[in-house]
Amino acid sequence: MQIEKSTFQFLQKLASNNNRDWFTEHKDEFDQVQKHVKLFYKVIQETLQMHDEIEKHKFFRIYRDVRFSKDKTPYKAHFAGSFSRSGTHLRGGYYLRLKPGESFLAGGFWEPNKEDLYRIRKEIEIDASEFREILADKEFQKYFGGKFEGEELKTAPKGFDKTHPDIDLIRKKGYIAIRNFTDEEVLSNNFLSEIDASYKALRPFFDLMSSVLTTNLNGESLLS
Repeated sequence: MQIEKSTFQFLQKLASNNNRDWFTEHKDEFDQVQKHVKLFYKVIQETLQMHDEIEKHKFFRIYRDVRFSKDKTPYKAHFAGSFSRSGTHLRGGYYLRLKPGESFLAGGFWEPNKEDLYRIRKEIEIDASEFREILADKEFQKYFGGKFEGEELKTAPKGFDKTHPDIDLIRKKGYIAIRNFTDEEVLSNNFLSEIDASYKALRPFFDLMSSVLTTNLNGESLLS
C-alpha cells in the first residue's frame, strides 16, 4: 500500500483555499482522500504490532481549534497520526505527518512531565554512556542523523552543573528523533517499509528510556 498522488494534490488545493466554503464544496473529495490515508495509518499500526506493543492509535482531525490562535484558517493542510506504546512499562510513541514539502516521522519524548524530565536528566548526569551509544548507533545515525531534536535551555537546568560534559543532553526539554521525507519519497512504493525501518531504529532508544523511567536512581523498579 502507498500514499496516492491525489492526497498531496488535495492538500495543496486546501492550502490555497483554506476556507469553509471551498472545503464544503470539496467535502466528497476530502472524505475519499482521508479514507485512504486512514487506511494507510492502520497498516502502519498493524506493521508496528509485529515488533512492538501498541496500545493506541490516534488519527488527528483536519479541523483546527482557532480559539486561541492568531492563525484563523479553519483546516490543517496536512494529515497526521500517532501511535502510543502499551502500559506504564513501555515508554515512547511514534508520529507521522504527511504534508507537501514538509512530511516527517518522529518518535520519542515530546515535552515530558517535569518528573520524567528530571529523572532523565539525572540519569544523564550520572552516566550518559548509554545515551551516547544510542546516538552513535549506525541505524540511528542512518535514519535520524545521530541527534535528538527539540527545544532546549540556553544554560543548565536548576541544580545541574553548566560545565558537565554532557550538558548538551541535560539542557534538552525533550528527546525526539525526526526523519524528514521528500514528496517523492512519500509517494514511492517503499514508503511504508521506510517508515517501519525508521521506527525499528528507535527501539534501542525506547528500551533505554523505558528502563530509566521505570526505575529509581538505584536501578530499583518503580512498577508494582
